[in-house]
Amino acid sequence: MISQQILSIKKIADVEFSSIVSFSEIISNKLRIYLVDESFIDVYFSQTISGRFAFHWEREQIDKTIYRYDNFPDVNWKNISTFPYHFHQGSQNKVVSSSFSKEIIPGFRDFMKFVLQKIKEISEK
Repeated sequence: MISQQILSIKKIADVEFSSIVSFSEIISNKLRIYLVDESFIDVYFSQTISGRFAFHWEREQIDKTIYRYDNFPDVNWKNISTFPYHFHQGSQNKVVSSSFSKEIIPGFRDFMKFVLQKIKEISEK
């Protein structure tokens, strides 16, 4: 069964961020958002731990970077001030505190605003 959160996030991506979203689809229990620069974002919600999520922007095939906002309590990041919320900034091991909202829907919008700005910066180079 598809969660209401996934459906809400899909609508936000498709409507509010249509300038950078080519299309999106639900694959099993995850939302995949395809972007105009040929990268994609996966939106995951834990099936076992309520409230755990990840917004993962995959750019490996373009410039070897990833960006991910999640709240999985990885002990490697326990010294991050916003733990368990944290942001992978360009790579799996470059992790910083997160300025995104801790609430799912506002946090997704914050993440997408980051993606929009980053795509704009890259395209202006």
